[in-house]
Amino acid sequence: MTEPRPDAPTEQDVAVLAEQLGRPPRGVVGIAARCVCGRPTVVRTAPRLDDGTPFPTTYYLTCPPAVAAVSTLEASGAMKEMSARLEEDEELAAQYRRAHEAYLADREALGHVEEIAGISAGGMPTRVKCLHVLVGHALAAGPGVNPLGDEALERIAGTWRPDRCTC
Repeated sequence: MTEPRPDAPTEQDVAVLAEQLGRPPRGVVGIAARCVCGRPTVVRTAPRLDDGTPFPTTYYLTCPPAVAAVSTLEASGAMKEMSARLEEDEELAAQYRRAHEAYLADREALGHVEEIAGISAGGMPTRVKCLHVLVGHALAAGPGVNPLGDEALERIAGTWRPDRCTC
């Protein structure tokens, strides 16, 4: 018999996720990060959904105040600026490539899906396409794994922080 994952979602988690998302959650295999109050902030999603769809977004940000703060940061042009820095800063680009590789390893641990092999999410490893993914990864993996996710968290700290409940 297989032991359940320590981060396996409870029925209450699934209900909260449906509330947060405004729809039933899909493919959730774990809660990757929680609010200090215990509610899900980031979910870990299967690399293939129940309907067979490949799903590269392993870490999905669900907390509405966090999503809103990241959306505001995206609207400010941060993604374009971060992508430009990746082209100019070799050290940042190397750190971001390592984040991409860590993301791929985390997803592969959930199962291999040929259609998305080598493709992470959020634009990694060469550009910034979705800060929600990078923040989700940073929250799930902890500081120091995804440099641009960490930076985005710093930039939204005046609006949303993981150490303060805004649920």
